[in-house]
Amino acid sequence: MPSVNLRRSVRAIILDEDDCILLCRFAIPQPAGTVVWAAPGGGIEPGETPLAALRRELLEEVGLVVRTDPPHVWHQEVVAPGHAEGYDGVINDYFLVRTVNFSPRGTLTDDQLAAENISGLKWWHPNEVDAYAGPDLFSPRDLATPLTALITSGVPAGPVRLGL
Repeated sequence: MPSVNLRRSVRAIILDEDDCILLCRFAIPQPAGTVVWAAPGGGIEPGETPLAALRRELLEEVGLVVRTDPPHVWHQEVVAPGHAEGYDGVINDYFLVRTVNFSPRGTLTDDQLAAENISGLKWWHPNEVDAYAGPDLFSPRDLATPLTALITSGVPAGPVRLGL
């Protein structure tokens, strides 16, 4: 069986004092017009630990400095060629970061964010995620379900496995 080349990534479930989640709007070029709202984060660079990557990505994308080691709450493996350029899919490890609401603005310029397909940032109330009926997608697709469980039940004993 051939080996599968998956991109290792970290993402942050950033929740404010009202349990709203901060999501990035990714405008994906293929298929044209696809928009996905996903947790901020990104790839782990060679020699970088997952938490170091998380801290770097959050500073770059949303301007949040994380000084503690947030709990690892979700794990997702997506094997889908084309899902991540140059890879057969991704592994996303999600960490819970609690903070007060803030106006997100990272260290990356708008052009640098656009190069990563990020075209916006928005705080979403869990009810808005659950009730959303528009054309955009969420990652994971059923984001409302694990998000509600995380908010109501707290940090799980081990990372919860997510689907696409």
